[in-house]
Amino acid sequence: MSDIWFKVGEATVFAAEGQATDAMPEVLIGSTKGPAGQAFATMMGQAAGHTRMFVVRDCNQLVRPATMMTTKVTIQSAEYVNLLGGVVQGAIGDAIVDAVAEGIIPKEIVDDVCMIIMVWLDPRCAEDPNLDRKNLYDTNYEATKLAIARALKGEPTIDELIANRKTVKHYALDGVVDY
Repeated sequence: MSDIWFKVGEATVFAAEGQATDAMPEVLIGSTKGPAGQAFATMMGQAAGHTRMFVVRDCNQLVRPATMMTTKVTIQSAEYVNLLGGVVQGAIGDAIVDAVAEGIIPKEIVDDVCMIIMVWLDPRCAEDPNLDRKNLYDTNYEATKLAIARALKGEPTIDELIANRKTVKHYALDGVVDY
């Protein structure tokens, strides 16, 4: 049985030059018997424009721990759904299995915890005839593993956040806030 009740993590991995394939997953991991499990079960229904799906690596290859993924933006095209449920889902699934294989997620807890991953997939990806699907896979794979590791390690710590409060700022605040 897991003592992981409610852990969160996030990561950003930037795309190759000229691509809109940045990955920014936000992860919740926790006991299937706690608030994470309740949130997971509640997500079993669909919400218009925000498809929710189990993470599978391929047909008949549901990952462990059971993981639900959903989008951070409203889905507006079949092309977007194909990328989300194809390349992105495959990358996330591979990252989860590798996180277990590498000990980031302890193997003995995979049936006692569940995860919810909110996924960023830039809408421009669905419209880009030159989309680098390999880069889309790579960014989502790397960011997912990093977000899971950060969640389980409790990173960044509050001490780190306090220490860098005046030196790190959100990229959108450039020119807005002067530290």
